[in-house]
Amino acid sequence: MTTPGRVKFAIAVPQLFREPRVDLTALREFLQRAETLGCHSVWVQEQILGEAGSLEPVALLAHAAALTERLRLGVAVLLTPLRSPVQLAKALTTVDQLSAGRLIVGVGLGGRTTIYPAFGLSPERRVRRFTEGLEVMKRLWTQDRVTFDGDFVKLEDAAMAPKPVQRPHPPIWFGAHHIDAVRRAVRLGDGFIGAGASSTAEFKDQVAQVRRFVAESGRDPSTFALAKRVYIHVDSDRARGVARLREWFGWYYGNAELAERVAVAGSVEACVNELREIRAAGAELLLLNPVFEEQRHLELFAREVMAAVR
Repeated sequence: MTTPGRVKFAIAVPQLFREPRVDLTALREFLQRAETLGCHSVWVQEQILGEAGSLEPVALLAHAAALTERLRLGVAVLLTPLRSPVQLAKALTTVDQLSAGRLIVGVGLGGRTTIYPAFGLSPERRVRRFTEGLEVMKRLWTQDRVTFDGDFVKLEDAAMAPKPVQRPHPPIWFGAHHIDAVRRAVRLGDGFIGAGASSTAEFKDQVAQVRRFVAESGRDPSTFALAKRVYIHVDSDRARGVARLREWFGWYYGNAELAERVAVAGSVEACVNELREIRAAGAELLLLNPVFEEQRHLELFAREVMAAVR
C-alpha cells in the first residue's frame, strides 16, 4: 500500500448504451484521450443480464488493448463463479497478451444469487466454486502441465499456452463487502477495490480490515493495492446532478436512493473535497466513473480535479 501522495487516477470506460449500436468513434476517442491525458488505467465492469445495455467486459478490454499502448486495463469485477475458470483463464491470457501485459483482473462473488440458474448453476457452495476457480486459473497461468481434482473442475495433465505476459500472472484484485471476503482478498489476491455502490464510510471500514489482515499475514503492505470506484457527476447545480444520478441508479441498480448515499456530485470544489475524503480513507487509486457526459468529465478531471485532489 503506497502513501497518499502517490494517488493514481483511473477512468471508467463508457460501457452502457441505450442506442442500437455502439458509437465506435466516440469509444476510440475516449480511450485514446484517456491515455494522452495520463490516466493510470481504464476500467470496465460486468453485467451480463439486465436492461442497461452493458458490453461484455473481457471483449471490451481486448478492443481497448488494440486502441491504446500504455493504459493499464482493468475489470472490476468479473463474477468468476458464473464462468468456466478454464475458458476464463484463456480469455484473460489473450487480453494480457494483446495488451503486452497491461491487464488487471478484478474478481468477486456478486450479491445476486438469483441469477445462477440462468447460467446453469446453483448458488450452493458458490464460495468454494469461486476459490477453486481462482486456483485453477492461477495454475493454468503458471504451470506447464496441470492435474487438478476439484469439486467442480477436473484436469489431467492439461496444458495452456501461451502464458500471460505478466508473471506469475496478471494482478488479481478483489471486490468484497463481507469481512470473510475481505480476508480472502488478502489471502488470495493482489489488491482490493471498493465497489461504486459502497459509501466512503463503508470503504474506510473495509480498508481498516484489509490493513489488519495484511499485517496479520506478514506480507509487505506495498504489494497489496487499494482502490475505490467512485460514481461522480460534476454539476454546478448539485440538486440537478443528484436528480440525474438518482435516475441512473434507479435504471442500473434498481435503487435510486443509492445515489445520495454513495455518489459524488456537485461543483468541482465539492467533488474535489469528497474525493480527498476517499483518498484519506485509504484509496491509492481513484476509479472515477461518470455515467453522463463521459468525454466532458474526462477533460474536466484532467484539467481541474486530479491535480487538486493530489
